[in-house]
Amino acid sequence: MRTAYLIATAIVSLAATPAFACTDAVSMCDRNTTGALSLIERGVAARVVVEGGTDAGVRDAAQDLTRDLAAVAGRADVAPDRAVLIGVVGASPLVDRLIAEGKLDVSTLAGRWEGFVQQVVEAPMPGVTRALVIAGSDRRGAIFGTYDLSRRAGVSPWNWWADVPVATKASLFVTAGRRIDAPAVRYRGIFLNDEEPALGEWARTSFGGINAKFYERVFELTLRLKGNYLWPAMWGKSLWQDDPNSAALAQRMGIVLGTSHHEPMQRAHIEWERGKGGAWDYAANPAELQRFWADGIKRNEGRETVITVGMRGDGDEPMTSGTATKLLETIVADQRKILADVTGKPAEQTPQVWALYKEVQDYYDQGMRVPDDVTLLFADDNWGNIRRLPKPGVARPGGYGVYYHFDYVGGPRNYKWLNTNQISRTWEQMSLAAAHGVDRMWIVNVGDLKPMELPTSFFLDMAWDPAAMTVDKMAGYHQAWATEQFGAAPAAAIASILDRTTRYLARQKPELWSPDSWSLTDGTADRVLAEWAALDRDVAAVRPKVAPGASDAFYQLVEHPVQAAGNLARLYVTVARNRAAAAANDPRANALAAEAERLFAQDRVIRDRYETLGGGKWKHMMAQTHIGYTSWQQPDQDIMPEVRRVPAGSRATAAARPAATARPIEIDATAFAAVTAGKDATRWLTVPGLGITGAAVTPWPQTAPIQTPGQGPMLEYAVTLPRAGDVRIDVLAAPSLDVVGTGRRYAIAIDDAAPQVIDLWKGTGEKEWEQAVANGARTTSSTHRVGSAGRHRIRIWMIDPGVVIEQLRVAS
Repeated sequence: MRTAYLIATAIVSLAATPAFACTDAVSMCDRNTTGALSLIERGVAARVVVEGGTDAGVRDAAQDLTRDLAAVAGRADVAPDRAVLIGVVGASPLVDRLIAEGKLDVSTLAGRWEGFVQQVVEAPMPGVTRALVIAGSDRRGAIFGTYDLSRRAGVSPWNWWADVPVATKASLFVTAGRRIDAPAVRYRGIFLNDEEPALGEWARTSFGGINAKFYERVFELTLRLKGNYLWPAMWGKSLWQDDPNSAALAQRMGIVLGTSHHEPMQRAHIEWERGKGGAWDYAANPAELQRFWADGIKRNEGRETVITVGMRGDGDEPMTSGTATKLLETIVADQRKILADVTGKPAEQTPQVWALYKEVQDYYDQGMRVPDDVTLLFADDNWGNIRRLPKPGVARPGGYGVYYHFDYVGGPRNYKWLNTNQISRTWEQMSLAAAHGVDRMWIVNVGDLKPMELPTSFFLDMAWDPAAMTVDKMAGYHQAWATEQFGAAPAAAIASILDRTTRYLARQKPELWSPDSWSLTDGTADRVLAEWAALDRDVAAVRPKVAPGASDAFYQLVEHPVQAAGNLARLYVTVARNRAAAAANDPRANALAAEAERLFAQDRVIRDRYETLGGGKWKHMMAQTHIGYTSWQQPDQDIMPEVRRVPAGSRATAAARPAATARPIEIDATAFAAVTAGKDATRWLTVPGLGITGAAVTPWPQTAPIQTPGQGPMLEYAVTLPRAGDVRIDVLAAPSLDVVGTGRRYAIAIDDAAPQVIDLWKGTGEKEWEQAVANGARTTSSTHRVGSAGRHRIRIWMIDPGVVIEQLRVAS
């Protein structure tokens, strides 16, 4: 039986809640309108009704809705004559009777995966004068329709996970009419990964382990975010063995359990080590591996899942040094035979996925194919750049998916500590996936889950209906999300903070920062510290506008990343200044050394503040080390950077002045003087929030045909050059990869010169990729000759879709 819990509430005025739209069907309204249901009236909520034989997961969601409405109302009283009725079409006698009587319209719901109708109905049952009926096309449709109502009534999905309180409302009405919704992507989920030390230590302290009590919280959050799919934590863990109740609970609640890209056949990899099965080598040990996999399928009997097929090497490494296509084809064929033998039905009747992660994509690129009913799960490069996609319009029964990352352990550097993910970048890449027909599976590696609350919300909101997440809706998402967590009053200010924080962190992950990150001589270090100082001021200014009951949530979601990252930036700049002073025998080096040590200690103070919120609710959750990296792998503990001191009484020597260099002219990509559209409605689209400067431009639509150099959509920039001669133009673009094998090209010229064709990645290798993802931008250069100083035009043409231009830097 699921555990009941109380939802934190806060008395917040309605002025601080989202604006009410009383004109749309089945919308939330703060006043009564004709035919509306009084969801809450004078502090009394409508009762929630489910029938006795209703699916257990639907009943669980209904119980949550009852608690949610009590929290919104501020008390547990319910009105007997108004109700929310929840059921599944074809499995609920009450719902089916309402359909038969013509009171409930589900005509457009038939055959919809996880769809639901919400409709206000008159006199649906004896004693109830009016009700909101939530009817699901299947059990998860009813569950999502139920949690959707909770969310729209004012209960954030992050109520428990981020201590977001519920604003009480004396009255809340649901307008008359009918509303239908269903997801466009079939499987939408998260992967808990890289979960040590933070999430693992926190779970062991809070729940006694990564067990069913822990997973109950994860499953509920996923459902509240309209996700349905999970890859469980897997660093030395097995959801199935560590607590068998976890898998049963997932089935009850409606979560589809899968396994990660390197854990085939519903087996956690640690189970192989625990079972001492011998070599993880199919060429040498096929019988033991087949037995191991068959047991995984048997253990899953009667439960909904998507089976991962294929095989990687032991410990998430490549299986061989080359591309053993024949061996992998044999493995997949044998796995499908196991599926058929164990389930007693054709393999194609069990959903399967082949993850084209890292070197496995090489098999696909070199021609390996799996049966058409298997979902092809394409992957990004672990840094948010999708590597391969199907060509638009090429359908297959198993469909396509994308495995994306908000967290990563690997080169060029781990990034696990803070949320460094711009939702604008996720939007651009996942819009690209949707445009290429990827609608079977979206799954994202969220690491420890916290502090990835914002991008996780965005990813799953977008996965529900990618087409509805327009560029304008994405641009307003920070404010909409801030409103959902904190109310309307502080939302605009919080949105600006969230946008800038992730932008600054996306330029370079904090794990890559060092005393050498920002120049002391050209003003870069001062600019970086000024940015973080401005964020500190903005946090201080908005904090008083946040309801007192939301202070813990505000710290977790808004203040902590600003405080923690800003402190780390100040530490590294102070160490850099200390070293420069010491090199000049400047006695100020000693004070700078002391200040650096104070800032290092402050890092732990900031962590402790986070972990003591709510009486220690989040103890260990910020345990991820992040200072002192010397390679891609994290240090065992944070390491104070080396500082230097000079003897007392030292006298500074004159430091050698660096040679004066002219700064390049910087032009943001959106600062074009003119823009020209191309044929077939191709154009340049401005994407707010994207990239290092706060906005970027990209060709649109994302599946536009390749353009002839100099003839496609064009951007024109005005620039004043100080002299005649050679001009170098660096174009900073997002490190987007060539997903269909045509290139990532643009054309560039000054004035009326012939355009030069530049490919972002042609002739490059691992070194160039590492530099691009480390710096958050791919820089390409071209040289142009001009005949005179003065005003000139830089012209950039689209060639390939998918190029995202962020800034131009011009040096002459």
